[in-house]
Amino acid sequence: MSEASMERIWTHQDPDYLPPEIDTSKPSIARVYDAFLGGKDNFAVDRAIAMEGMKHFPDGGGGARNNRAMLFRGVKFMTEQGIDQFLDVGSGLPTMDNTHSVAQRINPDARVVYVDNDPIVLAHARALLQTNDKTRVITADMREPEAIFHHPKVEGFLDFSRPIGLLLVAVVHHLGDDERPAELVDTYKARLAPGSYLQLTHFCSCAPEVRALEGVLLSMLGTGRARDLEEITRFFDGLELVEPGVVHLPEWRPEEPVERPLDLAGICIAGGVARKPRTARKP
Repeated sequence: MSEASMERIWTHQDPDYLPPEIDTSKPSIARVYDAFLGGKDNFAVDRAIAMEGMKHFPDGGGGARNNRAMLFRGVKFMTEQGIDQFLDVGSGLPTMDNTHSVAQRINPDARVVYVDNDPIVLAHARALLQTNDKTRVITADMREPEAIFHHPKVEGFLDFSRPIGLLLVAVVHHLGDDERPAELVDTYKARLAPGSYLQLTHFCSCAPEVRALEGVLLSMLGTGRARDLEEITRFFDGLELVEPGVVHLPEWRPEEPVERPLDLAGICIAGGVARKPRTARKP
């Protein structure tokens, strides 16, 4: 399929909309992730990174699919606990299923805001969500939380005085240590009302192959850090971890039996879901 044909995929449902200028010579996190998932909304430069990554980490994209499945299980769990509004930061491109579709199957009134810094996500979502008035998408950078909280499409649409589900799924590992990721996550947590939930997943440095993948991403994409389980767990400080805590993704409330020992796809990402105590003060 030609690059021009791919671009039409994102906008064919809205032919009058002109997508933003997209530099197809530079890779993007959202499109590389889509390539790992086997999606079609990526360019040659994105596929090159995915292919090189799979040379060093031959999981066939299973880690990315495990991450997606964990997202759905977490959203389902939070919705069943009564959460009816979600902020999905670093959401990436829509694929086989999405946060809003999982939540709205359980609660049709659930509201979702998707946030990504890649304008192609906005172009794609515009066509996908044009008839869904309970779901919005904005272009913003996770490193600027106040810009997200005060965005005109967020303020008044999500009520931060009530519990919310915050999704930081496969996004914090794109922050270097110099960007103080723990402090940034703390900023998000501070804005959550008691009773809110945080779901976070992150590359886990538990195997040499993961370090090799990290090297590919850092050299070709410029981002993508693996951290150990202890470091990942610290992102949930101040919250009450939902059982079974921070684990490799297939082990978090699986819906099917888990085969052990876990393969490469199973160990490369860890994460969990945690709740902000209702006794905490709202900032």
